[in-house]
Amino acid sequence: MTERSDADALHRSLLTLDSHIDIPWPDGDDPFERSAERRVDLVKMREGGVSAGCFAAYIPQGPTDAAGHAEASDRAFAMLNRIREMGAERNGIAARICDSADAIDRARAEGAIAIVPAIENAYAVGEDLSLVARYRALGVRYMTLTHNGHNAVADSAIPRRDLGDGETRWNGLSPFGLELVAELNRHGVLIDVSHLSRDGMLQAAARSATPVVATHSCVRALSDHRRNLDDTQLDALRETGGLIQITAMPGFLRPRGVKPDGRPADVADLVDHIDYVADRIGAAHVGISSDFDGGGAIMGWRDASESPAITAELIRRGYATAEIAALWGGNLLRLLRKAEAISGCHSVPDEDR
Repeated sequence: MTERSDADALHRSLLTLDSHIDIPWPDGDDPFERSAERRVDLVKMREGGVSAGCFAAYIPQGPTDAAGHAEASDRAFAMLNRIREMGAERNGIAARICDSADAIDRARAEGAIAIVPAIENAYAVGEDLSLVARYRALGVRYMTLTHNGHNAVADSAIPRRDLGDGETRWNGLSPFGLELVAELNRHGVLIDVSHLSRDGMLQAAARSATPVVATHSCVRALSDHRRNLDDTQLDALRETGGLIQITAMPGFLRPRGVKPDGRPADVADLVDHIDYVADRIGAAHVGISSDFDGGGAIMGWRDASESPAITAELIRRGYATAEIAALWGGNLLRLLRKAEAISGCHSVPDEDR
């Protein structure tokens, strides 16, 4: 076998879990058909040997008032229902909505693509903790506490001046944000610290009973972007058992998204970030995400069908099979199981449905 076919065979033998994918909204192509416009559909996932994906209901930040919060929650429910419609069998492709780590394993064993719902921006909660149980009942496994712009929960890494944001609003997490952390822990929903301010991220890591995850971020030492995590934040992940999922966002991987010679960021740059984290805090604390259809795409990994290129580069760098398996999904699956154990249940209790 050639080196390329060896890498492809290993890739397809693994549980490969992309931890952050956006869905088209409000309109979108049929996910069971190959789309010319989208970087991810179920056809491209199958072509690229992607076993599972976390599909995010992205809620853009707006005014933090009753009307804004109501609109945000309405959008979240509508988007989650759209994601749940992907759990079907058509055109020779099977997909399953998976609300637990065991369900992800079962889907893979049955030859189905695992669809893991998520929410990007706790603006969807507003100031109503009761919504957490309702979102969890729809399968949500992680919630990103902010997007760009401060909300009622926490400060964002990127304030929205158009919404009247100062540099900070809460100096990290708000009092309500601390309550939300505990409520997410209670329901087994992972806390996603991507988009959080530095102080907010460190506070969330310290206060959460479950290790936190940055589902789509990169390393600030390699690219000085406000969305990336610095060494102190990485060390906090090691100390608390957390995880950073390196993402295929060009501007996070390289300043302005280009190499010094002007070539665009590529797969090697993404694995440079993985190397940095693995060397500093250990390979158990790093994984892989694309942020496809949310801005992510690099040379060599332009859509889900090209996913084996990441595995090939990891092999080239000398990663062992067990490490590659951990990076591609094992590490995140471990956190999902930890969240389930801490919540005390693998599914939402009947009284919370």
